[in-house]
Amino acid sequence: MNKNLNILLIEDDMIEVMKFNRTVAKLDLPHKIVESKNGKEALEFLLKKVRLPDIILLDLNMPKLNGIEFLSILKKDETLKYIPTIVLTTSNNRRDVLECYKIGIAGYIIKPLKFNDYVDLIKKTLDYWSNNELIKG
Repeated sequence: MNKNLNILLIEDDMIEVMKFNRTVAKLDLPHKIVESKNGKEALEFLLKKVRLPDIILLDLNMPKLNGIEFLSILKKDETLKYIPTIVLTTSNNRRDVLECYKIGIAGYIIKPLKFNDYVDLIKKTLDYWSNNELIKG
């Protein structure tokens, strides 16, 4: 049985946020999405530990606190470090990929340019995590 996910989307580009929300709506997915504009805002939300997300979708290139800086802080927290974090970015820089996996991510996805490819990728990703034993409640 699929779980309805609580997703924290950390993305500073409003066009990308709209694209993600449009994708979730197009696929008629029941997941709840909380949006943060940057890593600093996301950490403030997470550190309250009121309602933690099931997964985090994280962009790398953001102001205030970039994705790698965010990951480094997140993975040092004894509660937050267990939240599966998937990098969703345009960066195919090998150094970024290796650094993110070294810090401890659950996946690294390069955003496709074509919308239909993006929709397929988001569907597969969210289907996988909504069936993952790690986060079933």
